[in-house]
Amino acid sequence: MAKEIVEALVDGGKASAAPPLGPALGPLKVNIGQVITEINKKTAAFAGMKVPVKVIVDSETKAFDIEIGTPPASGLITKEFNLKQGSGIPNKSKVANASIEDVIKIAKMKESNLTAKTLKASVKTIIGSCNAMGVLIEGKTAVEINADIDQGKYDKILQSEKMDVSSQKRTELAEQLVAHQKKFAGELAKMEAAKKEKEAAKDKKAAPAEGAAPDAKAAPAAKPAAKK
Repeated sequence: MAKEIVEALVDGGKASAAPPLGPALGPLKVNIGQVITEINKKTAAFAGMKVPVKVIVDSETKAFDIEIGTPPASGLITKEFNLKQGSGIPNKSKVANASIEDVIKIAKMKESNLTAKTLKASVKTIIGSCNAMGVLIEGKTAVEINADIDQGKYDKILQSEKMDVSSQKRTELAEQLVAHQKKFAGELAKMEAAKKEKEAAKDKKAAPAEGAAPDAKAAPAAKPAAKK
């Protein structure tokens, strides 16, 4: 049986018959409405993100299968913690504090796209992405939390694939983040001041000297008057 494949990047839960899907599916004579409905069901969890999808159509029966990819880990992390972007200084400035359950949730969402063979390995991969974006896990850096994972501290949670977080724990995570931000507040303030000073010096150097003539070719000297 011949297969036709259409690949596109859609908004999670908001795919439509407009481009890119509609024009690509039209010639295949498939029920576009059904395809769109199925895509939106499967991508609802990725609302607010771009999601890669693949529609595989049987050219004879017009039956179709839909394969859903997942956004990059950075996109999932940004969405999960309502971040505009990651930290500009991830080793010092932290923008969120995730629970191990949050990391398990993201790892499960990325499961089909990760090469890791176990959930523990997948979790450590996501922790690496969190670290690069300035996101703590359980109030700890990647090195610290990975050491705990290796020692089996989170084996029970990993085995149960627990993903829900109590409101009390959310409060504790928020307090840990605030404490960490206060710890490095002075150092970050100094770094920011040094950055501004450097930029000011650069701007001053680039500006023309006060009172300098405009950057133009000097007017040619006047020719002496001709003798009568």
